[in-house]
Amino acid sequence: MIRHGGKILSDQLVKLGVERVFSVPGESFLAALDGLYDSGIPNIVCRQEGGAAMMAEAYGKMTGKPGVCFVTRGPGATNASAGIHIAMQDSTPMVLFVGQIDNRHTDRETFQEVDYKAVFGGLAKWVAQVNDTDRLPEYIGRAFRVAMSGRPGPVVLALPENMLSASADVPDIKMPQTTSQPLPETTAQTILHELAQSQRPLIVVGGPHWSAQAQADLQAFAECQQVPVAVGFRRQDYMDNHHANYVGDLNVGINPKLAARVREADTLILLGTRFGDIETQGYTLVDPAKPGKRVVHVHADADELGRVYTPNIAINATAPAVLRQLANAEHAGEWASWTAEARADYESWLKPQESPGALKQEDVVKWLSDNLPDDAILTNGAGNYAAWLHRYFVYKEYGTQLAPTSGSMGYGFPAAISASLANPDRTVVCLAGDGCFQMTCNEMSTAVQHGAKPVVIVMNNGRYGTIRMHQEKTYPGRVSGTAIHNPDFAALARSYGGHGELVTKSDDFPDAFARAQASGTVAVIECKVDEEALATGTTLSAVREAALKR
Repeated sequence: MIRHGGKILSDQLVKLGVERVFSVPGESFLAALDGLYDSGIPNIVCRQEGGAAMMAEAYGKMTGKPGVCFVTRGPGATNASAGIHIAMQDSTPMVLFVGQIDNRHTDRETFQEVDYKAVFGGLAKWVAQVNDTDRLPEYIGRAFRVAMSGRPGPVVLALPENMLSASADVPDIKMPQTTSQPLPETTAQTILHELAQSQRPLIVVGGPHWSAQAQADLQAFAECQQVPVAVGFRRQDYMDNHHANYVGDLNVGINPKLAARVREADTLILLGTRFGDIETQGYTLVDPAKPGKRVVHVHADADELGRVYTPNIAINATAPAVLRQLANAEHAGEWASWTAEARADYESWLKPQESPGALKQEDVVKWLSDNLPDDAILTNGAGNYAAWLHRYFVYKEYGTQLAPTSGSMGYGFPAAISASLANPDRTVVCLAGDGCFQMTCNEMSTAVQHGAKPVVIVMNNGRYGTIRMHQEKTYPGRVSGTAIHNPDFAALARSYGGHGELVTKSDDFPDAFARAQASGTVAVIECKVDEEALATGTTLSAVREAALKR
């Protein structure tokens, strides 16, 4: 059957089970938009390509299937690069389709011409341009396979407009059924042998491929062996935080006692995590050159094994596959007291440290943790405000945390929109700073247009707080480039057709949240934060004074 390239593309996406795409339209891929017209695939039309790419990345993170995004050439593609970077560092499957110039005019610096292999070569797993209409199914199938193989990540496909509008008679392809090689029966025994030789083991989990079953298997393994489990940066929903073997997360504002425990551990079992610079505090907790402990590393991508740390034992497999074996393994040793001490440190860390002002972020996060449904989805971007969420929110179920391990500002709101569209019956809450929210708040109209209804909590302190903190530490009292002027966030939400209100006291937050949920639309609760509230354990003045004394 003769079809134009846009129809071939959309038919292939249907065959691959794509549930929705995110886009900002452009004349360079009109044929693709025409193909989507009667495909049955909803097209979530966004306001800026960065937001669209972040929504697609969040979809990939939630489902384990590639999030799909369409953007136009040149500035459209470069705007989307923020989402590609997130997908790469977060190991999220994603496919970005980019409209491209007529390929007969390549290398003439044609209007908005970009060499996408050069631009995205270091950001994506694979970048290619489809020059022949009859090869579209081949390229699309490969893009989806690459996005999901090994360590998942983003793929970029450039689509010249003349190729999309041309016609061809080519069949759709079917994704092959992939069967992974079964793990050797000795895999679990190898890990347990290492455990049995240790006195102070620590399990660290993270990375891709996780699931509710993996969470259950991890908890069964931890219970049987009575070992402590820490989670990687922004992977807090990989284990029920109420579990007696959960001992905290390795984040930017790490619990100092957990950091000390990483140093003291004589054996690290790394399951799925890359164990990067955030988890190791800039590689200071464990020196790659001389770790001073035995390391067992399990990762789905062979290239990650030995990339930074040379493990004593390297296992090329997904963490969930290994945990399936470990969940039913026999008890290997006695570490109950070591684990109980680590758990006690975590529980002590949960006790709120009072911050200045009538609206206290610890009160807001504690209320959310105690009152939201266990399956509520929490999203955030980057900024010091997130430290309160990471420290005081207790995650219960897998699939309830959407946050960028890449540390990208602006992520929380697009992710919340994507989560709400994918899970219309679940509570979705975005925690954002005033600077973080304003990077993507134009997607408010996307939420209203498509019926997403997350509740956005904006912590407004009138500054880029994280940078101000570092500024005060390094150049105390010399404020430069970190103060920001903000709109009336509640009024902004109402102007888009959403719900908005201002909260200035902690006691008023619960009722405001109830009204926001009852509104049935996207809602913004602006929380006025005292400017002294800089981080969970310190104030602006304290940081400045400490710096001045040095």
